[in-house]
Amino acid sequence: MLELFGVWCIVLLTLSIFSYLYGDNPFYKAAEHIFVGVSAGYIFTITFWDTIWPNLFGRLIPSYVQAGFEFDISYLFPLFLGIFMLFRLSKKYDWLSRISIAYIVGMMAGLKFYVFLNSNLLTQIKSSTVNLSGSYFSIVNEVIILIGVISGLVYFFFSKEHTGVVGKVSRVGVYFLMIKFGASFGFAVMGRISLLIGRFEELIDYSNVEYFYATPIILIFMIIVLTYWSFTNKDLKENN
Repeated sequence: MLELFGVWCIVLLTLSIFSYLYGDNPFYKAAEHIFVGVSAGYIFTITFWDTIWPNLFGRLIPSYVQAGFEFDISYLFPLFLGIFMLFRLSKKYDWLSRISIAYIVGMMAGLKFYVFLNSNLLTQIKSSTVNLSGSYFSIVNEVIILIGVISGLVYFFFSKEHTGVVGKVSRVGVYFLMIKFGASFGFAVMGRISLLIGRFEELIDYSNVEYFYATPIILIFMIIVLTYWSFTNKDLKENN
């Protein structure tokens, strides 16, 4: 019985999201609010019990948490920073939250810069070099990559007008960028389409007698309700 209830909820929420194709409606708003609320609660719960509780309180009160850590008084610093973040809700003491925000932004900027420098910039420079000792195919491939990198950088160089040689090189960079954006968009669409096919397959599976024809019954119910809602909403707009 519980499984059947879950199936009907899955079908209702899935069709409610799809109903946005008809327009903004109560079914879509309800599903959107449920999704955001459940996601926020789930992320908060997982973050607290899997990260904050063992890593923070496990070091401040190790005898109670039993996370396998020893007492470390330095972890009072992140505890106070977390408490300061809550003062964002207070108009009088919201300045305390700026201390936490400044620390987080500064720390993450430094960490991200180091990671970007090592994993992106230096890797891209190494990948753009041409190894003449390789095979003919690898040399051609590396030359194409080098041309794409240089022309792409020239396209984003706005200190000089894109005319003459600079304009022609930047034009080549546009072609490389369009190929890259097109491939990325196609890859993203393929991923979304595969998810959509999976949802349709589930809706079809839930249309049989085993699940008491959940999909067609809920679909008909939503069509009736949306039809009534659209006419009622139209009358209200005309009266206003």
